[in-house]
Amino acid sequence: MNQSPTPATDARPPQGPRCFWPTVGGVGLFLALQFVYSLWELATRSDGMENKFSALARDKYLSFLISQNLLVLVAYMILCLAAVFLVLPMVTIWTRRAKSHKRRWILLRAFLLTVLIHVFFLLRLAKTRPYFLSDAKLGSWYYKLIDWPPASWQPTIHLLLFVVFPVAVLLWVMLWHFRAAHPKVRWIGATLTLAGLIAGTVSLWPTKVSAAPAKGQAKDQGRPWNVIIVASDSLRGDRLGCSGYRPARSDGPAAPGVSPVIDALAARSIRFERCYTPIASTFESSVSFMGSQFPHTHGICQMYPDQATVEAMERKLVPAASVMEKAGYDTAAIGDWCAGSYKVVSLGFKDIDVSSFDNFKIYMSQAVVMAHFVVPLYFDNALGYRLFPEIGSFASFVTPQVVTKRVEDRIERQAAAGTPFFWHVFYSCNHLPYCSSQPYNRMFADPHYKGSAESQVQFDVDKFIGGQDLEPIWRSMPASEITQIRALYDGCTRQFDDCIARILKSLDRNGLADRTILVITADHGDDLFDPGVTLGHGLSLNGSGQANQIPMIVYVPGQPPQVIAEPIRSIDLMPTLADLLEVEKPAVWEGKSVAPWIQRTAPPETLPSYSETSFPFIQFKVPGIERPKLPPMDELTEIDEESYRRLFAVNVTISGSLQPLLI
Repeated sequence: MNQSPTPATDARPPQGPRCFWPTVGGVGLFLALQFVYSLWELATRSDGMENKFSALARDKYLSFLISQNLLVLVAYMILCLAAVFLVLPMVTIWTRRAKSHKRRWILLRAFLLTVLIHVFFLLRLAKTRPYFLSDAKLGSWYYKLIDWPPASWQPTIHLLLFVVFPVAVLLWVMLWHFRAAHPKVRWIGATLTLAGLIAGTVSLWPTKVSAAPAKGQAKDQGRPWNVIIVASDSLRGDRLGCSGYRPARSDGPAAPGVSPVIDALAARSIRFERCYTPIASTFESSVSFMGSQFPHTHGICQMYPDQATVEAMERKLVPAASVMEKAGYDTAAIGDWCAGSYKVVSLGFKDIDVSSFDNFKIYMSQAVVMAHFVVPLYFDNALGYRLFPEIGSFASFVTPQVVTKRVEDRIERQAAAGTPFFWHVFYSCNHLPYCSSQPYNRMFADPHYKGSAESQVQFDVDKFIGGQDLEPIWRSMPASEITQIRALYDGCTRQFDDCIARILKSLDRNGLADRTILVITADHGDDLFDPGVTLGHGLSLNGSGQANQIPMIVYVPGQPPQVIAEPIRSIDLMPTLADLLEVEKPAVWEGKSVAPWIQRTAPPETLPSYSETSFPFIQFKVPGIERPKLPPMDELTEIDEESYRRLFAVNVTISGSLQPLLI
């Protein structure tokens, strides 16, 4: 009896082409589950936010939210193609050696391999960019796993695991596809790869930069100095090594202290021991700083002024950047989310390269992107910024490393152009919740600490907006938590210090170090559980001057170093720079130039300092003061949809009964 032969295709394991569609199905299933989970998380988070801003997002901008989620599908499609490219060789080899060659098992293998790749990238993210995992929504197992090897082994293991291993796998995958492809496709692929390598080499080849003038001859040749003002939000003037501060931990990487680079710069600069901002809140302080006016003059006395107040300020203020631009300077503000106010009020800068907070939709776009966790996981890189330019201005993506790279690139371009520049570089390094990347977040901490503040201060902004009272929470913190929070702050300072190091190297590399005035400062300081206070800034003058005292280190080429003990104000810097650059000062500036002190043509003198508090969204206790209970932040503010769409306006009137809040 004759039997029908079994088709050869059923007898042998499937080859790459037969595994292709089941592999696409397995990868697609995993990404589809990720997409659905992200939508669920976005919806549940919004429902849990009991404030009127989340309600506005759901009720009035629902179509926009839907369109943003559909736009993110492009990222999923790109990831699907990349994952299939990576997984297909592994699935094919696995299937050849397996007993079952059915398509559903091929799909399952592709799904499992995609999960493993996802876990690998999660571990890599925890090591390289932990700020994306700050809310610990995926648990803390990844931190425990990457820290499992002995500390002395970790650098080598992490290099092998996160650099050597992925490069080796990628090369193997490319070789597999090359061998499996049709001969004609091989030649096309080889040609395209070679062309890409040549183009990349050409683009990275160092360009010839115009010759810099001889050292010390910048002014003699008639070429004006450049100015870079570098600030870290909430950096206290008394928490740098050059001011005498020593962290609790001083072993290993912590041994040089919190600010070794800044300390070395201060040793050859003019350092003002006591410099005070008139108001310890970023937006208001920045307006005073750049416009050389007190808050009661320019009118910006709290974080969320309305449109009329902003327009009145703009009529009174003459920002330093506009003065410098008229004098022929390139002006730019460069920064991350703490510099977002420059998108609201430019303060005269021609180029603004900061996180975008200029409208309410930016907030919603970021909420969507961060809910779809695959985007920060796989697209926080140059390719991701090209594919999705909008993420380049999101707060979570514009990290201190990104800001520093932008400054380095701009220095190189400016050196080639040869024109003078006046820049403000503003970092969020020291701002609450004191979240910095490794190794900074553990550099000064107790290695045995296992509390809730391992990577940052726990702070739920949604609950705060909805009315959570933070004062009793912070007052009840045990000593171990306070020590950890201070250690996190110190790590943030060290991260800022390393950013300064890169800027200094870039100036030197491009021949601008001896033609550039470099200022290291801040907008305000922070309360760090000092006597009588807990956390925060700008809402009281208790304890000491920690919230209003800022660093002021001014490096001027050719000027001998000195330490000046007499107090100055942040509003004095712009008149000082104008005199050093020989630029005419506007009559409306209220600060006083201390250029004669720097040039030693006049002795220092005591300048009276004035400080006020910002609006008390957090109602800290003040001894002897009975504070009236204020509504939650979302009831005190509203979104001005006619103009800024993000610039909230405080809609309460400061009456006589509220005056004690401002002392």
